[in-house]
Amino acid sequence: MAAPPARARADYDYLIKLLLIGDSGVGKSCLLLRFSDGSFTTSFITTIGIDFKIRTIELDGKRIKLQIWDTAGQERFRTITTAYYRGAMGILLVYDVTDESSFNNIRNWIRNIEQHASDSVNKVLVGNKADMDESKRAVPTSKGQALADEYGIKFFETSAKTNLNVEQVFFSIARDIKQRLAETDSKPEDRTIKINKPDQTAADGTAAATSSCCGS
Repeated sequence: MAAPPARARADYDYLIKLLLIGDSGVGKSCLLLRFSDGSFTTSFITTIGIDFKIRTIELDGKRIKLQIWDTAGQERFRTITTAYYRGAMGILLVYDVTDESSFNNIRNWIRNIEQHASDSVNKVLVGNKADMDESKRAVPTSKGQALADEYGIKFFETSAKTNLNVEQVFFSIARDIKQRLAETDSKPEDRTIKINKPDQTAADGTAAATSSCCGS
């Protein structure tokens, strides 16, 4: 189950954990770097493990602290486990629009998410490297949209290189998560008060019937 947002912190109203999921080489680390640091590089020296960056944004008057986790090469060895998904509130499923196999593997990643992540986790489909020449494109925009529609999730095409839709995709999933958390917080709790005095028993030795009242 996703961890509840932290409260009563001076620097943010919500703490949201996001994951980047997808095949190796689709540009997850580039998207993370572009969004968190505003920079882009095609060269990475990756240590197998887990990496994350933090960026605080403002949405609807609330400060949202995003903790964005990258697989840091683990996906190449299929070593992503439940621990990586624990507490995740949102997942960006990333494929490369010039690599059809990375798109086809999205279904496998979704099955992995269904196995390890919370049922309530928000998901968004991301077709990265949209800046590439159309002659190199292997996955049409319509195909990406159709897959997103099939799973009932939002779809964006991005480019970490040109910064196309990078801000939009992170802000979009953060807003959806914040709304979901706010709705959960606003649900009335079960305020039934049960009165049961164990020392009061009927003459035949059975417990007296309990009474209850409900708060408005």
